[in-house]
Amino acid sequence: MANTSTRTLRLLSLLQNHRYWPGAELADRLGVSVRTLRRDIDRLRELGYPVEAQRGVDGGYQLAAGATLPPLVIDDEEAVALAVGLQAAAQGAAQGAVAGIAESSVRVLAKVVQVMPARLRDQVEALRAMTVPVGWGRPAGPDADPAVLTTLALACRDSERLRFGYTAADGRRTERHVEPHRLVPVGRRWYLVAYDLVRHDWRSFRVDRLTGPEGTGARFRPRGLPAEDAAEFVRGSLTEPPRSYRVEALVEASAQTVRDRIGRWCTVEEVDARTCRVRMTSDTLDWPTMALGVVGADFHVLEPPELLDQLDDWAARFARARRPPADRPTTP
Repeated sequence: MANTSTRTLRLLSLLQNHRYWPGAELADRLGVSVRTLRRDIDRLRELGYPVEAQRGVDGGYQLAAGATLPPLVIDDEEAVALAVGLQAAAQGAAQGAVAGIAESSVRVLAKVVQVMPARLRDQVEALRAMTVPVGWGRPAGPDADPAVLTTLALACRDSERLRFGYTAADGRRTERHVEPHRLVPVGRRWYLVAYDLVRHDWRSFRVDRLTGPEGTGARFRPRGLPAEDAAEFVRGSLTEPPRSYRVEALVEASAQTVRDRIGRWCTVEEVDARTCRVRMTSDTLDWPTMALGVVGADFHVLEPPELLDQLDDWAARFARARRPPADRPTTP
């Protein structure tokens, strides 16, 4: 019975992660016969999961949207990422990023943490306790690796020295040995504030440039930070807050067409049947350039003017791609 229950959870996880599964492929992934798979599908339906079946030689299964929300099956990393995202949403709403969402985010976060296994709850609580919001810019979301964040948070909480690899802005990679202090989210990035034991000074490390963090087992007595708090220290280490571009463009395509292509990452407002207004916010102009390009329709940039310069640069580069390099012979 235990094996059957485990297999049922595995089946549910596969259906949640993939829109459609051919029956034979799904049975093979579970290591069971097609007949056993049908029984497992029926068991999910009895539990309230609306599993749709397509019959025939190429038949298969998919999880449809139901009238109610049954329990979700998520792995450890997804659970931590969900908690980080909810915390970021609550902080962002408190700063005015999304009005009315803070209270809901806090309620959901409390429910998620309550049903977590003790080891995951410990990681999430450490991350909450060791994170210091910086107070400007959009709050960081779950883009950072949840496993790395929780490793750093636990080391901060437990005053345990860390070793990790770090890649600087110029691409130079070094090994670091630090006494971690706090995590600080700024814009779409996370920073670790720590005392560098090799350079004998305080540093802020971008978490996305940090690899393989491992606790050494050695405890330390926390030092006095040369700033009011970790957020103030990070503010002082950055020359200026990360810039956030607000992009607006008129696209000569229906609003539904644009939503199907890039709607998850932008706001689409219908102007008429053949035109829509697209708005998005990004820390760089690369993503808006690519997003507007994949729509496959003409568009007109309304703001910012820097995007026009980038489009000119990309257009020139693409045009040069049609010509072979001068030092390479042409191929007949």
